[in-house]
Amino acid sequence: MSVLVGKKAPVFTTGAVVNGNEIVDKFSLEQYVGKQYVLFFFYPADFTFVCPTELIAFQDKIAEFEARNVAVVGASVDSVFSHWKWLQTPQKEGGIQDVKYPIIADQTLMISKAYDVLAGDFDYNEEGEDVFVGTPQAYRGLFLIDKQGVVRHQVVNDMPLGRSVEEALRVIDALQFTEEYGEVCPANWKKGDKALKASQEGISDYLSHK
Repeated sequence: MSVLVGKKAPVFTTGAVVNGNEIVDKFSLEQYVGKQYVLFFFYPADFTFVCPTELIAFQDKIAEFEARNVAVVGASVDSVFSHWKWLQTPQKEGGIQDVKYPIIADQTLMISKAYDVLAGDFDYNEEGEDVFVGTPQAYRGLFLIDKQGVVRHQVVNDMPLGRSVEEALRVIDALQFTEEYGEVCPANWKKGDKALKASQEGISDYLSHK
């Protein structure tokens, strides 16, 4: 698996559904560079079981992401038309109605491949024909991208394993704290906890006040 932390996030332009009902042809994360952080996450497929719980959970906390100047963007290999239909389907019927953040379409699989979350890869058969080996879906990858367009955090879950929205918020708080104060965040740090200076003296001071 590629480690993208510390590198520029892969660039793409693709179709997306925004505001829960509007299909746009050219959507790119570059629109956020210099303005906002981005929480960019992949999920396997529309109209599944674990996926709606995650997408709705991110929407339920959207005010907390916005308060931190973070844009949330989802992605799967489905088409914009599949996304749109799922967004119009009531939650009690397995849909994600009322989700408002952008959801992008990665039908070519190239965005999932660029972020190295694709559950399979392209190969050639004995006849020399281009084939896909594996599952043409994305694992549950999550990438925190800073305002300079650099990936600062990534985590990838296998398909059956749902993610923690609270953990995503905790990591955002840690990143923004280190950017503002220049201190580093120890294990299990959360907003309001004591941080430490990156030195032996700082570690000693932190441990003595635990």
